[in-house]
Amino acid sequence: MLQIYPIPAFKDNYFWLIQPDAPDPAAYIVDPGAAEPVIQALEHYQLQLKSILITHHHHDHIDGAAALSERYKTPIFGPDSTKIPQVTHKLGQGDEIQLGSLVAKALLLPGHTRDHIGYYLASAPRQPRLFCGDTLFAAGCGRLFDGTADQLFHSLQTIAQLPDNTLIYSAHEYALANLEFARHIEPQNPDIVARQYSETQKRRENLPSIPSPLLLEKRTNPFLRCHLPAVHQRVEQLAGYSLASESEVFTQLRRLKDQF
Repeated sequence: MLQIYPIPAFKDNYFWLIQPDAPDPAAYIVDPGAAEPVIQALEHYQLQLKSILITHHHHDHIDGAAALSERYKTPIFGPDSTKIPQVTHKLGQGDEIQLGSLVAKALLLPGHTRDHIGYYLASAPRQPRLFCGDTLFAAGCGRLFDGTADQLFHSLQTIAQLPDNTLIYSAHEYALANLEFARHIEPQNPDIVARQYSETQKRRENLPSIPSPLLLEKRTNPFLRCHLPAVHQRVEQLAGYSLASESEVFTQLRRLKDQF
């Protein structure tokens, strides 16, 4: 039975610990920005680390990888990037790695960074899973660092093509702030209002807002709704000039969020 454990770290990070075939203790960690919380979780759940999966080069996603690899003698999978010398197995679009009985497929998701990838578990029981790092958040998306808005827009379109029941595992707890912005863009969207209430209740109980189903993101995440006339018109209104394409709407929406 598949088990996925969130490991809270730093101010708002989640490292994701995957146990594909419980009670088999084999486990896999996604984006370990520090080693000690992962070691504690492995000991708490009595798991054995088999591989490390990296989505991109930012320190809060990679700084624990080398120490964990040395301690547990595990490979490190990640993007083909000179900024992640810790990676022992470089992945490109469509490359697959075995996680116990499951297969994780690498998806190129540039934008937040140029080297960003995600891990898609199409065959996970009940519904697919996507570990997308900082590309897509609950009701939001990543900032632009060394990638471009056009890259990030197309990466989100790639995610939007996945089945609606795909569970999205992002790497930060940003839901409440993102939903404030989403409501600023679509103040009359009842799904956003309902989600604000639901996620606020979760956070009051110190529960993660993620994973979230992709369908929920499509209904409440403005960065996946740039094709809708209401969003297009609202972004034009806030920008003060006309926007000719969905990509332009997205680019301006990302700027508005940066200033919000």
